[in-house]
Amino acid sequence: MKVWDKGYDTEEKVEAFTVGSDRELDLLLAEYDVQGSMAHARMLHQVGILSDEELDGLLDELEQIGVEVRRGSFTIEREFEDIHSKIEHRLTEVVGDAGKKIHTGRSRNDQVLVCLHLYAKNEIDGIRSLIKSLFDRLILLSEKHKEVLMPGYTHFQVAMPSSFGLWFGAYAEQLVDDLHQLNAAGKIADQNPLGSAAGYGSNLPIDRSMTTKELGFDTLKYNSVAAQMSRGRLEQSLAMALSSVASTLSRLAMDAVLYSGQNHDFISFPDELTTGSSIMPHKKNPDVFELVRGKCNAIRALPNQVAMITGNLPSGYHREYQILKEALFPAVETLKSCLNITEFMLQNIEVNDQILEDDRYRYLFSVEEVNRQVGRGVPFREAYRKVAEQIANGNFNPEQQVDHTHEGSIGNLCSEEIRDKFERAYKG
Repeated sequence: MKVWDKGYDTEEKVEAFTVGSDRELDLLLAEYDVQGSMAHARMLHQVGILSDEELDGLLDELEQIGVEVRRGSFTIEREFEDIHSKIEHRLTEVVGDAGKKIHTGRSRNDQVLVCLHLYAKNEIDGIRSLIKSLFDRLILLSEKHKEVLMPGYTHFQVAMPSSFGLWFGAYAEQLVDDLHQLNAAGKIADQNPLGSAAGYGSNLPIDRSMTTKELGFDTLKYNSVAAQMSRGRLEQSLAMALSSVASTLSRLAMDAVLYSGQNHDFISFPDELTTGSSIMPHKKNPDVFELVRGKCNAIRALPNQVAMITGNLPSGYHREYQILKEALFPAVETLKSCLNITEFMLQNIEVNDQILEDDRYRYLFSVEEVNRQVGRGVPFREAYRKVAEQIANGNFNPEQQVDHTHEGSIGNLCSEEIRDKFERAYKG
């Protein structure tokens, strides 16, 4: 059954190609199609298109469908093109002519858009919650290990003293920027496109403000063409937000892989959180972080994928938009799983507090020594040359102490300020 059925069947090959994976992916939209249809039915009743009895019948059956969706027993059989045709058929089968009226004043275009906007809003909220859990874990670890020094690197060479407080705290503060990106995507999603129909409105006296309130949107997407043009724009904004979070996670995962190797030995994890080798009995492989790195690097390509699919499309609806679900929906699920497993792994991280006892890190303190001399009145460039000569002559024996006090340094992590910044971003 198709919502555009005109009395003839589509050739089987064309049917298979055009439907694609919609039946499977649309199960993620089923709850939102129920919500959108309930709001639309109430509005149609309000403007006199549905009777009291018809509205009650539609709402009762839509509520039952919602129960089945949440229970996981709702299916989309092969004779249906997508979630929208299945629900409309179900309503018509159970409620009768009222089911045939449910599509009045809307198109599948704005019906899909409503589902996508509600989906994006809900998934953004879920990702924000996972980010908060990870942020809280990172700040906790930053404070717990703030006294433990570790090497800082530039050009992948030993550079200056850092600390685990700085390292954990850096990724915590990065998540604030990611949250801003998600909030921006959330603002774009929080606009009601219902009533734009096929992109050009309707001559029926529909009440779009009513459905906006019913569905909990912050505002309308007023211009009907602009509402249709949000298809692609919505996915692009969400893809960019997902990519931002993925960038933070992939970089943290890379650090974890590097720092847990024998050549660094900065951190470790319990045996049961690592994997072994089929041939080398000593191996403890960081497979979790390698997979987080790879999965998140794939998500970082998502904005470009969306842009390449939609970049040269004119205004109006085009079937290419269907393909976006195939890229976006799995990326959302993947990112959530990566956030979840990263926070779980960090619950069990073990920090090496004896790293700087290794003599290879003594040059970490060269800048500390230069600055000590500057503090005693020696010009910076002169102090720099003096320490450089000591290093070149092999007689550099620095004090392995740090005294950093400015905001955001080893001795002043500003964890509370970062937490406050995060909380303000989290409130949106």
